[in-house]
Amino acid sequence: MNNKENFIKKLRSSGLRPTKQRIEICKALYERKKTFHFTIDDLNKILRKKSKEKISLATIYNTVYAFKNKNYLKEISLNTNKTYFDTNVSNHHHFLDENSNRLIDLKNSDVGKVKIKRKIPGKKIKSIEILVRISD
Repeated sequence: MNNKENFIKKLRSSGLRPTKQRIEICKALYERKKTFHFTIDDLNKILRKKSKEKISLATIYNTVYAFKNKNYLKEISLNTNKTYFDTNVSNHHHFLDENSNRLIDLKNSDVGKVKIKRKIPGKKIKSIEILVRISD
């Protein structure tokens, strides 16, 4: 199966019509050697530079959030005015460079065992993801 077929399948399973614009969004997200972190604004800038298609901000938002809801993207909310998304949906940790507002992946093997002492009745831990803030 080629990338375009994969993108069409991903879009349809997310409840979206596979339009030219949405296929361009998929290319920007998934035709890369490495996973990456982005904001909606970052993705909009990438698409304006690389795509011949005119893609509205609403289409970008709808596609990104539909993918997030299907676990094709991970949302990383920080205590800032920015929400980041990650094409790496596995459980993993991050450095946040506060000078450049850049997220950098940390492998699980880069972090020692984490012990959570508090429990919430009726709830179980789904995952643990650590954000390490760094600066100059």
